[in-house]
Amino acid sequence: MTDSGPNPRRERGAIARALLAALRSWRGRIGLGLVLLVLAVAFVGPFVAPHSATDFVSPPSSPPGDGAIAGSDGLGRDVLSRLLLGGRSILFLAAASTALALVVGALVGVTAAYRQGWVETALMRVVDIVLAFPQLVFVLLVVSILGTDAWLLIVTVALAQAPQIARVVHAAAQDVCERDYVRAVALWGVPPRKVITRHVLPSLSTPLAVEAGLRLSFAIVIISGLNFLGLGVQPPDPSWGVMINENRLGMPSNIWGVVAPAVVLGLLAVGTNLFTDAFARAAFGEDRADDAVIGAGVVTAA
Repeated sequence: MTDSGPNPRRERGAIARALLAALRSWRGRIGLGLVLLVLAVAFVGPFVAPHSATDFVSPPSSPPGDGAIAGSDGLGRDVLSRLLLGGRSILFLAAASTALALVVGALVGVTAAYRQGWVETALMRVVDIVLAFPQLVFVLLVVSILGTDAWLLIVTVALAQAPQIARVVHAAAQDVCERDYVRAVALWGVPPRKVITRHVLPSLSTPLAVEAGLRLSFAIVIISGLNFLGLGVQPPDPSWGVMINENRLGMPSNIWGVVAPAVVLGLLAVGTNLFTDAFARAAFGEDRADDAVIGAGVVTAA
């Protein structure tokens, strides 16, 4: 009996079941709660911020008082207002770069697995070369040379993350490309592009969903680090990474300028990782989930 081919409804159902199973675990509930909390700060915060991002409310680095609940930053601006206003930029950059990385990485990995031969060798050797560079070093090198425009930051972070996605997708797609329905469709003369997009990629939706969560977490860390180093979002525009850099010298007077954005970034990274881990465990089982998450972290840190 041959394989009947990918069923989009079945694939969506598998993802939905994994999501529900993830939400029944303590990891999933805590992770989703943390992510929703940070999203509320980022998207509801601008509507409730007591001041604008550039209003001077008290002397520089003042501790919490009547004029500023969380005190002021190194220039006398309200820390709480800048915290509430500084989340959307980093979330947009991280989400956009992750989406682009998923598209590029998935296409490279699936194409290599489907075409095989010299195409597979060439594509995967390029992936190996890019993986040899630590992601942050690669992004710093490109951004320092070409500039800090938002679109360039998105493209650079995506290119730094795409090779890991390509590796994961390539490994998963090799099994899919050997299935009977894929071979049959290819024998009918269907162009490879249509075979890949209509018959191979739909079968990889679950591993791609796991990779999306992992890559989003790493993108948040990378972009925050770039903002801390003065790359990406530029002052006086508020950003959580920028806030940490701006207020580190004033910590003896008011620690909230550094602690508040650091805590929010930490909660977002931890929440994303916890929920992704819970989803992976629900989708692949305990053993395979551990291998996927740990392997991704090792390759990314290399």
